[in-house]
Parts: sequence; C-alpha cells; structure tokens
Amino acid sequence: MRKRPLSPKERECLYWVALGKTSEEISRILGLSPHTVNFHIRNCFIKLNVSSRPAAIAKALAHSLLALPESSPVVPRRS
Repeated sequence: MRKRPLSPKERECLYWVALGKTSEEISRILGLSPHTVNFHIRNCFIKLNVSSRPAAIAKALAHSLLALPESSPVVPRRS
C-alpha cells in the first residue's frame, strides 16, 4: 500500500461504494459528476494497490481506512 493516505473525498466515495452505490448514485449524493466520482475511486485503487471495488473496500476496512455503520451490510454492486 502506498504511503499517501486517502483524501477525505476518496474516503467518502469509497464509503458509498461499500454501501452498494453506483458511481451515478454517488455523484447525485455528493453533488459531483460521475467522472469526478470515478476519478476519486481510481485514486483509491492506486493508493490501495488494488484493481476492483470489492478489493478496495476489503483493504480499506482491513487497514482501518474506512468505517461503516454496524447495521450496514457491505454489498457492492457492479457498475
């Protein structure tokens, strides 16, 4: 894993990915374009040295970089 931490916006996008939201849904929630959301998610992939959303979620959780509400199941959707 790279030394650079995830930015607040990268963490926020990854949080919504972990809750099963698509890039389009995240863009509406955060008021960003889908392109910008995908940019942040790609940065997460680079920083976490992964190539998929499920892998990014798993690694972020394993390294305490992502916190989810206890009642939230982690069910990522394909986008």
